[in-house]
Amino acid sequence: MESDYAEENISTKQSPSREKARIQGQDGDKERPRRSEAPTRKGPQASDGSALLSFGLPKEARLAKRAEFLRVYDKGFRIEGRFMTVFILPNQRSLHRVGITATKKAIGKAHDRNRAKRLLRESFRLSRAELNTLEVNYDWVLNARRSLLHTKLEKPLAEFREIVFRVAEERFSRQRSLKGE
Repeated sequence: MESDYAEENISTKQSPSREKARIQGQDGDKERPRRSEAPTRKGPQASDGSALLSFGLPKEARLAKRAEFLRVYDKGFRIEGRFMTVFILPNQRSLHRVGITATKKAIGKAHDRNRAKRLLRESFRLSRAELNTLEVNYDWVLNARRSLLHTKLEKPLAEFREIVFRVAEERFSRQRSLKGE
């Protein structure tokens, strides 16, 4: 019964095919490249990212454990900035280490805390040359402040470099006073 209904009510004629369904643009009727064909690129090429891996912070350059943070807070000294509060403590290691905090109380939402931590981490990473001028390696704890959310990377980077310069000056003046100059 059902097949009789289909034969009676459904057309088996196919619609005529249209030769040119698309309207030609000013470039003519060019086919899209197949998936295996990569389109030709003009302008600067994007990097594949593997070259950037060498610029990251190695695992040895990070403070990871709560006890390490607490030791820097307790025994280190504090420097206040507009975008961050920095705690530093000399270490006996071959490189500077960094720990970064962005608290819910100071910053707020998780995405804001993540952005603040990224800005501080990048400021530390880009200041590697300035850090290498210091005679002593330090453990750094960078605490994000709310004002960090309303700025781009340039301002916290400049502030961190200024703090590194102040640490170098402080160390130099402390050494001169110890020598009696």
